[in-house]
Amino acid sequence: MENLKNIQPREDFNWEEFEAGGAKVTVSRQEQEAAYDKTLNTIKEKEVVMGTVTAINKREVVINVGYKSEGVVPATEFRYNPDLKVGEEVEVYIENQEDKKGQLVLSHRKARAARSWERVNEALEKDEIVKGYVKCRTKGGMIVDVFGIEAFLPGSQIDVRPIRDYDAFVDKTMEFKIVKINQEYKNVVVSHKILIEAELEQQKKEIIGKLEKGQVLEGVVKNITTYGVFIDLGGVDGLIHITDLSWGRVAHPEEIVQLDQKINVVILDFDEDRKRIALGLKQLMPHPWDALDSELKVGDKVKGRVVVMADYGAFVEIATGVEGLIHVSEMSWTQHLRSAQDFLHVGDEVEAVILTLDRDERKMSLGLKQLKPDPWSDIEVRFPVGSRHNARVRNFTNFGVFVEIEEGVDGLIHISDLSWTKKIKHPSEFTEVGANIEVQVMEIDKENRRLSLGHKQLEENPWDVFETVFTVGSIHEGTVIEVMDKGAVVSLPYGVEGFATPKHMVKEDGSQAVLEEKLSFKVIEFNKDAKRIIVSHSRVFEDEQKAAQREANAERRAEAKAAQKEAASEAAEPSQTVEKATLGDLGELAALKEKLSEN
Repeated sequence: MENLKNIQPREDFNWEEFEAGGAKVTVSRQEQEAAYDKTLNTIKEKEVVMGTVTAINKREVVINVGYKSEGVVPATEFRYNPDLKVGEEVEVYIENQEDKKGQLVLSHRKARAARSWERVNEALEKDEIVKGYVKCRTKGGMIVDVFGIEAFLPGSQIDVRPIRDYDAFVDKTMEFKIVKINQEYKNVVVSHKILIEAELEQQKKEIIGKLEKGQVLEGVVKNITTYGVFIDLGGVDGLIHITDLSWGRVAHPEEIVQLDQKINVVILDFDEDRKRIALGLKQLMPHPWDALDSELKVGDKVKGRVVVMADYGAFVEIATGVEGLIHVSEMSWTQHLRSAQDFLHVGDEVEAVILTLDRDERKMSLGLKQLKPDPWSDIEVRFPVGSRHNARVRNFTNFGVFVEIEEGVDGLIHISDLSWTKKIKHPSEFTEVGANIEVQVMEIDKENRRLSLGHKQLEENPWDVFETVFTVGSIHEGTVIEVMDKGAVVSLPYGVEGFATPKHMVKEDGSQAVLEEKLSFKVIEFNKDAKRIIVSHSRVFEDEQKAAQREANAERRAEAKAAQKEAASEAAEPSQTVEKATLGDLGELAALKEKLSEN
């Protein structure tokens, strides 16, 4: 084309003769074609050249590369550049100088691909901004056409805001920065977010520099989490913690706000270095305690809903943002404190009595048990000493059983007051937790809210009768039921137990009595007050032996006395046949005795 511009028309050329057909051509056709060809660019197939856009329509882009015919490129190959205009120069790849229709065949996509890796690496090194066409969605992000190469755009690199609709970016041309290239696998990663962040960083500095505590701004809900809400303040984000959303209890921020909602917030605090901004929503509303009924006082009844449960109590909301604590000790008159979950649950509607009210500290304590009369206020009337009642076993100790006669009225049965006759080492031998037991009130301690109770007192004291049955020296049949180092426990008639020391467990043959052996036992000690009976098996046969010995001795003494009497009678009536005694005649002895008496 430039060669044609340099050609000047001949001054002596007869244009009228040429138009009439009479002009003679002095140059041959071949020479004319050769001259024309010299005016064209020399192009070769399979090479990349620069061309000028001469026309654009919806389907095609016409490009002039200085050849005898213009080439046509599909418009889809320019999707990455929707702003393409007539007159711009673009790279094209010569596929064919002439197709069947004599048309020059060009490709812009192949031209871009021919230099793609060179341009991609150059863009990464120079940190250039490139244009790309978002082709489609893929797992975790998008596929972007950059210089004819399919690059990966991670979902986290699309925008600074969380993306909820990836399809909105498909078929769009956007600006990117190349952030990573894997030369081995020919992988390219691009980011659009990095461009936004650079702009936002400058905006943040300007915005934060103008912030003041207490300032009210308008923002848009950007993201909602379990712990709070992120608000876009126009280039910088702030966080409303869940506790600053409402004066009342909030289970999840979605109860208060929704995504993309415009709201007014107040700045509570900010950190210029870390660029953190703490926002509040509830601070724009008056505190509920300030609107609380001024007539409300201690002793009044209020209604509310349980909003939080803990082992030590329940928090009840009587108005939005106004809560009171019901301690577990104020839920029931019973002294057996249990977990608060045994009485209430979250969501329960309850009525309670105000126990304390501090408007300055914004604290309130409530009570449930105060709705019922105190069972100890008239304890002497309802449970007088000597009265009998049915109770339920609550728990054991080594020294007794704790029972509950009714809710809030507890008492203790000492281990010694469980049975008249049985020796109980631990209450679990006599009853069990949860069992019913008959009791008699023995003593009332109103100040400490305790009753002294007895179980054995429901029956007459059998030891009054045992005193006449198990007299000292009486013999009874018994069974050895327990053997210890210090002795053995013996089961006696009428359910009574006695004790025998080891020396009293020796049998007549010298062996020791064993467990479950039935023997005769003699009572050697009876203590009614201590409810103690000491018995002995050895004494049974030992005393028999002693009695036999005593009888034998008595018989011998009787025989001796009889012999003495007989001897005396024989002395009074001497016989001729009787020989004189060694000491002389009995008559002489009598005379001697008489003489001595006279002297």
